[in-house]
Amino acid sequence: MTPDRQSAPPEGGWESLKVDELKQELEARGLPKSGTKAELIARLADDDVAQAGSAPAPAAEKEAAPPEPDSEEAQEASEDAAAASDADEEAAEKQPKSRRRGSAETGTGTTRRQPAARPEGVLVVRARARYVRSAPRKARLVMNHIRGKRVEHAQAILSHAPRVVSGDILKLLNSAIANAESAYELGADELTVHRAYVDEGPTIKRFRPRALGRATPIHKRTSHMTIELTTDGNGR
Repeated sequence: MTPDRQSAPPEGGWESLKVDELKQELEARGLPKSGTKAELIARLADDDVAQAGSAPAPAAEKEAAPPEPDSEEAQEASEDAAAASDADEEAAEKQPKSRRRGSAETGTGTTRRQPAARPEGVLVVRARARYVRSAPRKARLVMNHIRGKRVEHAQAILSHAPRVVSGDILKLLNSAIANAESAYELGADELTVHRAYVDEGPTIKRFRPRALGRATPIHKRTSHMTIELTTDGNGR
C-alpha cells in the first residue's frame, strides 16, 4: 500500500522500507526519487522535520518535563532551607577549634594563671632547690649572711659573694621572689628573708688512683637548700 503525503514514518523507521516503497513515498510527496537508499531515507527525514515546523512537543517529552511547583510552597521550602543553613553556620562558629600540641596557636595562646587574693596577716612564700652540687657546710656559710635581710639587700650580698655556691643560692632567691609575685603579686621591696637553711643530700662516691696502685675514695656531697620569704618586718 502506497502511503499518502501526510503519512508518518513506520514503526521501524524509514530504514525498514524497501527502495521501491521509499521512492513511492517520495513521489507522493513530490520529492525527487533518485539516489541511493541512504539518500532517500535522509530526504524523507528532512521532509518530516520541515513538515513538523512548530508542532507541539510529543507527549513523552511533556511527561518527562517536571511539573512546576506551587509558588507559595516553593517560597516556604526555600525559606526553610535558608534557615537551616544559617543554623548550621552558627553551630559551626560556636564549636571550639581543635588545637594540636606544638602548633602555632597553642604556642602563642598561653593563658596566665590568675593570682590568688592576698590574705590578711603575714604571708610566707617558699622555694626549694634539691641535689645542688655543693657541700652543705659551704652553702650554710653563705646562707648565714642573708638570713633576716631584706630581699634587695640579700641579692646584693649574693651577687658579690666570693663562693661559687652563692650563684645557686641567688637563683633560688629569685625563684622565691617569682613565686611571691605570681601567687600574691608581691614585689621584692615588700619581702624579707625569713628562713634560709641547708639540708644534707645524698653523697656521690668516687675513687681516685694514688701511688703504689692504691685507690682513695672521694665523697662528692650534695645539698637541699630552702629559702622562705615573708612580709613581716623590714629586715636588718
